[in-house]
Amino acid sequence: MTRPMEAARRFVAGLPDDLRAALQVTHAPLMEIRPRTVSLDVSAFRGVIFTSAHAVAIASRETAARRPAFCVGPHTTAVARQAGWQAECAGACAEELIDTLLSQRPPAPLLHLRGAHGRGAVAERLSGAGLPCEEQVVYDQALLPLSEAARRLIAGPTGVIVPLFSPRTARHFASQCGDAGNLHLVALSKAVAEPLECLNFKTLRVSGAADSKAMTQAVRDAADAVSRLEGSEGAE
Repeated sequence: MTRPMEAARRFVAGLPDDLRAALQVTHAPLMEIRPRTVSLDVSAFRGVIFTSAHAVAIASRETAARRPAFCVGPHTTAVARQAGWQAECAGACAEELIDTLLSQRPPAPLLHLRGAHGRGAVAERLSGAGLPCEEQVVYDQALLPLSEAARRLIAGPTGVIVPLFSPRTARHFASQCGDAGNLHLVALSKAVAEPLECLNFKTLRVSGAADSKAMTQAVRDAADAVSRLEGSEGAE
């Protein structure tokens, strides 16, 4: 697992019992969330946008105000609700969130609280479409080197499943992993898969949707492929 530790553990915990029991999980975070010291004032905004639970946690520490919150994904929405925001899920990804907000046209201006590295240009696109929105960066996503344990697994003789959830992490992984001949890569989207296509992987799967349910199915499919391949090699 290459996600930040909290998100990685949450994904693994959400796997079905039989799949989790069949996998030996190694955590090798390639990214660390580092909150910024920010002065956050939401009083001038009619609502906020959260595209990650990291932003919810930081915003909830920095301000006591609780505005309507438009969130990406059920997890971020649940975290925002628990923190007291008037939260609703506006889509499974940034594209869906933009479509929802442009359709609903909620009271504005809005404020997108986000990490330093992101995709979608949410605030710019909403403003350009006539829904005023500003943005504020509240955390950094620092890249980390691939751990020695992960390098040993990659260099080993058995198949290794690597789920990847962002284009930036995928690019970083591709630059770090070396020989990928035993890797079964699982990408959240086509954009995540693109930086991986240069690798000499065993298999590369793209999730059917940008959510945990579809990623879980893709991981199951990869696990089945590992089992079939290693079974056929053992029978030779």
